[in-house]
Amino acid sequence: MKNISKLLVVSAVVIFTAFTANAQKVAHIDLDSLISIMPESKVAQQAVQDYAKQLEQQVVAMQTELQEKYDKYQADAPNMAPIIKANKEKELNDLNQRIQDFQQQAQSDYQKKSADLSKPVYEKAKKAIDQVAKENGYKYVLDTSTGLVLYNEPADDIIGLVVKKLGITIPATTTAPKK
Repeated sequence: MKNISKLLVVSAVVIFTAFTANAQKVAHIDLDSLISIMPESKVAQQAVQDYAKQLEQQVVAMQTELQEKYDKYQADAPNMAPIIKANKEKELNDLNQRIQDFQQQAQSDYQKKSADLSKPVYEKAKKAIDQVAKENGYKYVLDTSTGLVLYNEPADDIIGLVVKKLGITIPATTTAPKK
């Protein structure tokens, strides 16, 4: 009976050790919260807000110019020759179109500026997450704000095994898809 008890205890320890050795450490972080408390993020946000204000001031100036020209046109229209009236209407339409084009370009530029200024902040955060994960033995780090995997051990990619299991042959000119 004593030997059976010892055998059970040893077996339990071996099984527990085997499961523990294969356990994968998983961590999580709210990346949005991290980004929001980084000083670089506040600097980038301020720069983007300043840029947006500049663009808005330009739009307001253009709209003011259009309104002034339109008001003058309205006042002078009854006394204008038809060809001058048509020319003024074309000028107003052209100015209005330039304002619309500028607004569209400004929106695009704003988004690009925001992305350009945010990119180094996200890269710094990602680098720190990678370092902490490696230092602490985490196999995966999940972003709780989006549900995305921020870090994973490349050795855990099983796509090659799955492709083989499915019997898919990959042409020599291409490589297996990335996860």
